Amino acid sequence: MSHDGVGPSAVMRSVAFLTAGALAVPLLSGCGSADEAGKPLAHQDIAPAGRARIAEGGTLRWAVDTVPDTFNTFQSDADATTTRVAQAVLPSMYRLDATGRPQRDADYLESAKVVDTEPKQVVLYKLNQQAVWSDGREIGAADFAAQWRALAGKDSAYWTARNAGYDRIEKIERGANDLEVRVTFKRTYADWRSLFSPLYPKDVMGTPDAFNDGARRKLKVTAGPFVLKKVDRKNDQVSLTRNARWWGRPAKLSEIVLTAVPRNERASALAAGKVDLAEIDPAAAQRVDGAAHGTAGPLAGPGSGRTAAKALRSWALAHGSDEDTADDEVEARSKLRKAIAKWELQQKALRDFEVRRSLEPAYTQLALNGADGPLADERVRRAVARALDRRELAKVVLKPLGLPAEPVGSHLALAGQDAYADSSGALGGQDTTEAQALLADAGWVPGGPVKKQEKGEKAAGSAGKKAGSGDDSTDGDGDGAYVVGEDDKARAGTGRAEKRRSAKGESTRRSGEDGQQLAQDGKQYKQIHQGGVPGAYAPKGTPAPKGTAAPAGAAPAKALAKDGKALSLRFVLPSGPGSEPLAAVAERITRMLAKVGIGTEITKVSDESYFKDHVASGQYDLALYSWPASAFPATDARPIYAKPVPAADGSLSVEQNYTRVGTDQVDQLFEQAVSTLDRDEQRSLIRKADSRIWAAAGSIPLYQRPQLTAVRKTVVNAGAFGFQTPVYEDMGFLKKGAKKGAKASASPSEK
Repeated sequence: MSHDGVGPSAVMRSVAFLTAGALAVPLLSGCGSADEAGKPLAHQDIAPAGRARIAEGGTLRWAVDTVPDTFNTFQSDADATTTRVAQAVLPSMYRLDATGRPQRDADYLESAKVVDTEPKQVVLYKLNQQAVWSDGREIGAADFAAQWRALAGKDSAYWTARNAGYDRIEKIERGANDLEVRVTFKRTYADWRSLFSPLYPKDVMGTPDAFNDGARRKLKVTAGPFVLKKVDRKNDQVSLTRNARWWGRPAKLSEIVLTAVPRNERASALAAGKVDLAEIDPAAAQRVDGAAHGTAGPLAGPGSGRTAAKALRSWALAHGSDEDTADDEVEARSKLRKAIAKWELQQKALRDFEVRRSLEPAYTQLALNGADGPLADERVRRAVARALDRRELAKVVLKPLGLPAEPVGSHLALAGQDAYADSSGALGGQDTTEAQALLADAGWVPGGPVKKQEKGEKAAGSAGKKAGSGDDSTDGDGDGAYVVGEDDKARAGTGRAEKRRSAKGESTRRSGEDGQQLAQDGKQYKQIHQGGVPGAYAPKGTPAPKGTAAPAGAAPAKALAKDGKALSLRFVLPSGPGSEPLAAVAERITRMLAKVGIGTEITKVSDESYFKDHVASGQYDLALYSWPASAFPATDARPIYAKPVPAADGSLSVEQNYTRVGTDQVDQLFEQAVSTLDRDEQRSLIRKADSRIWAAAGSIPLYQRPQLTAVRKTVVNAGAFGFQTPVYEDMGFLKKGAKKGAKASASPSEK
């Protein structure tokens, strides 16, 4: 899981329906055909080229987020770079194609099929007879068995992060010869294709010590087109070189160097010639696009030259010019010219690059914490969902990037994947009247009386909760979050609380602050919103501009109250580099909720604190973060939507269900889906589960995340991969005079 630009340390391969009561729940569909899956919304964009047009040799310098702490993908601190290395150097029985479906990898596997179902399910793997480890040993049953024993979950000495699927295996044995592996399951397992991808050698999986420590800093034995040559932690680099024992198509590149580069420094690293390929944010993508077209990149677009000049001046001041502290105007102008000259040189260097764009196999959602507070009531969660125009939110992020701005219709798959179907009808689309009716049914009254908050009393929502490290809750001195209806003296106290938050690296802004205050007469007041264009982002501690009228068409409804408390939800967001799109989306959501009378308090926290101290610990009402798509949702999505259960110590065990919303019915549908070998039946069960998750409104899928990759123009078969697992042996540099294939359009519908 991650939010845009930020994620927890562990990257997930493996990555609810509450009783409606008096509510009339729409008919829950989910029995459709495979045709409902459709096609991916966007093509991959990798500049495809045949191997004959690719030069032999060369080093591809690839920007990544980290040098990983471990090269064992099954450990809790594995990350995206761990996965990147594993894809290049280790076997996988199955890899994903361009539609997100698993396909047999013929370099390792000649065939795999279920050969028995009674009395037990048996899968027979027939391995490629050429498949060997880099030490010359054949890949075989001993490697499969060692990985099963390590990941089965029976031996706590193995420090594993997940064992899904492996815990259903009963035994693994050699088949008719050394190239056959028989896997017998004690319980039927539909997602058996998810296993042994990647496959580690028995040297790594054979003992707890080897598993826990043997693959953390190195991988001595591998079996891919590349091998792990060197890990240089001083220079933040991982070097992969050709595998001399590789039996498949030889790698075109001599070497791939993965270099850790912060996201906000990647445009500069590209311009300086330090990397050839880097995933980038929208601002950097505009710079690269602008350089290619001879424009000002992020400064180009509608508006006068004066606007661009002003933006360029701001950039220069942030990159070396300090006009405010210059001794005189001459010195200030000199510094500004130098900074602009540096920027122009970078833009010239960026002409050698292009942006390849697609949609990432992940989606961003709005999470609603149903543990307690107003959102514990399903009617309030459903009202929040019905207030949202998801298509408009998708446009905020995707339309400026030239990508299809379609809202995601499923929690469990993305368009093009086998299990995908738009089940959002189980909840219903944007409907202000219906949202207000749901809130009224839940007892939230427009203009209702609000009692003055006593010392230490919690407001409706989680704003008054005491959090762990990094939380911005009050110190118990009465200077906490602004409560609608308090007098100016109390609001002055809020200002003191803001100063404390700013000192702690957090900022808080409430919808309607300095402009909206619920009076008991129910009068409507204007709501204040952050100015600026979509994607604009105010630094931490920047208050909403006073006296700014709400945008046209976004006038807030009368604020709501119940039992003397105003309806206000705490909206927690990250504040680091790359979080600007989330800030823009949150701003639109705030406006939409205001139209039905729901107040919000936006709190921006550090990236380090966001997931651990807020999302995972439940210290939020609303939050934006992303989940990766899986080809095996019955296995991988189950812990995300599993019903929370009490733990032995009295706490609530939520697995990865950070919304705390789930039911036995959804759990049963997942178990049925993972226990049938009938593909059509499994698809139907997954779609039924998704319909019920939609109806519960614990999380609202918004849009598929953009995937923007800046790539040197001569690099082919690399870029924005979309669903597909990269083919590392086919990446390389074009021969002189050779031409790339046609650039894919952003959307299949454009073909």
